[in-house]
Amino acid sequence: MPNQETEVLVVGAGQAGIAMSEHLSLHGVSHLVVERDRIAERWRSWRWDSLVANGPAWHDRFPGQEFNIEPDGFATKDQVADYLVSYAEKIDAPIRTGVEVFSVRRHNGRAGFRAETSDGVIDARYVVAATGAFQKPIIPPVVPQSAGIHQLHSSAYRNPQQLPDGAVLVIGAGSSGVQIADELQQSGRQVYLAVGPHDRPPRRYRGRDFCWWLGVLGKWDASAPPRGAEHVTIAVSGAHGGHTVDFRSLAADGITLLGLAGGYDDGVMHFADDLRDNVAKGDANYLSMLDEADAYVARNGLDLPEEPEARILGPDPDCITNPILELDLRAAGVTSIIWAIGFSFDFGWLQVDAVDETGRPKHQRGVSSEPGVYFLGLPWQSRRGSSFIWGVWHDAKYLADQIAIQRSYLSYQPASQPITK
Repeated sequence: MPNQETEVLVVGAGQAGIAMSEHLSLHGVSHLVVERDRIAERWRSWRWDSLVANGPAWHDRFPGQEFNIEPDGFATKDQVADYLVSYAEKIDAPIRTGVEVFSVRRHNGRAGFRAETSDGVIDARYVVAATGAFQKPIIPPVVPQSAGIHQLHSSAYRNPQQLPDGAVLVIGAGSSGVQIADELQQSGRQVYLAVGPHDRPPRRYRGRDFCWWLGVLGKWDASAPPRGAEHVTIAVSGAHGGHTVDFRSLAADGITLLGLAGGYDDGVMHFADDLRDNVAKGDANYLSMLDEADAYVARNGLDLPEEPEARILGPDPDCITNPILELDLRAAGVTSIIWAIGFSFDFGWLQVDAVDETGRPKHQRGVSSEPGVYFLGLPWQSRRGSSFIWGVWHDAKYLADQIAIQRSYLSYQPASQPITK
């Protein structure tokens, strides 16, 4: 098969790859987007059945197209996937599905890169890794398979019926862990939820969604997480029409809260004595945002209804005041563990000087340390909002601008100089 050529090869046809295609087209740059599965496949097959977006439809979208649902509603996973497919069709993105990229290497002695794919070799002047952040599910080797516990990552969870009968331990209390734990409890399961450090913003306050508050308070544009909070998750939910995550309420409904998960030995799972502190810090984050919102309303003279009841936290449940530090899984009837602790990067196919020794991208706002290679869809790539659909769209614009700048240098031809005597 003869080599294929394109000026820009974009790897991945999720929200990042589609946004990149739009901006490259606006610059008139020829490109090809390859995707090993279907467009937006991970929204379809790496999410549980009842998942909805964490941002309301009016906010978490591309600027050029609205969702076909109520603006304040939260799109289901399939609605998000359908939206992305529709958008790709709207911009006529040159996407080729069913193409897996095995390796990308720099050419020797000439510009550009050689991509080995399941559809043959593709030569490109520039490469954009638009595979995003959700690449390799993390399941740490804590509980051995010999323990007889059914273990899966949150990306493999679909519904309660998928699990064997019995109680479930959910490890991780970000958006995924909280929503999965709540769904399991509502289905009649006994659920244990390990809660680590987290931020806990209000879903709504004074008639506005927290996405609106983060916008007007300038928090979406933060360029990096606060020091010490690099791995802090955000406990927020779009489920049930959107609601503020309240760990006390979850405990009142029957979920047993635990501290940060630790080691395992002889059938016993150990947990740190930090549950009260983790919940208290989440409360502080929540109340601090209410304070900032109130100050913004007063400063700008806005007519937004006061909401004093939002500051009522309620009493701590027994599982917080008397935390469980050791849990005998068999005695507790736990037959399944769901790991909701995120993903690691997997750029093994990108065989250039663009990742560090741990496999993390080396980049500044997506421009990698390897000239001609770019990353898109990374958390905090340029700002807090980079992981959202609207955020990746703005990051894609920046990268397309950078590629256009490089093309302008390459197209430069010096004017002939007059001969002087």
